[in-house]
Amino acid sequence: MTHATHASPANPSVYLAGFDVFRPDAIEHGQHLKRLCGRYGFEGLYPLDNAAPAGLAGRALARWIFEANVQLLRRADFVMANLNPFRGAEPDSGTVFEVGFAVARGTPVWVYTDVAVPLTAQIPCVRQGSRLVDAQGCTVEDFGLNLNLMIACSVEVVIGDAEACLRRMAAEHDGQAG
Repeated sequence: MTHATHASPANPSVYLAGFDVFRPDAIEHGQHLKRLCGRYGFEGLYPLDNAAPAGLAGRALARWIFEANVQLLRRADFVMANLNPFRGAEPDSGTVFEVGFAVARGTPVWVYTDVAVPLTAQIPCVRQGSRLVDAQGCTVEDFGLNLNLMIACSVEVVIGDAEACLRRMAAEHDGQAG
């Protein structure tokens, strides 16, 4: 996979995807993530770095946020995404969109989660013939993966927090640069 590099090789940019933007301390947390990026030789691009024009609301504001985030994604050399469960058993759907967008563009994506166990241990399920099914009767993927196969097979998955992910990203980036 190749992609256009927009930052200097010494300081590649990382789009910081995740439901972190919904935290009560979202701005402060974003600054923390950006400092961590700097510690590992990256420039952090946080969605809340963008300030919407005054007077936008509703769908117009949502569209502005979407366009601003897509611009940051297009600028990024890497994407790092928080795929911990959000409001249920699955990661945030907006974050998953950003991961897919980056993968489709050929941008390297790293994700982190504290959840190491397979989906079959995360989601209550029962055996029904040859399938494992949830309470709605839908199949639960049984591949031994901790994330949906479309994510787990397209990105680098790190079990741990943002710093653990950045540490692995930096180690791999340094190994490829040398």
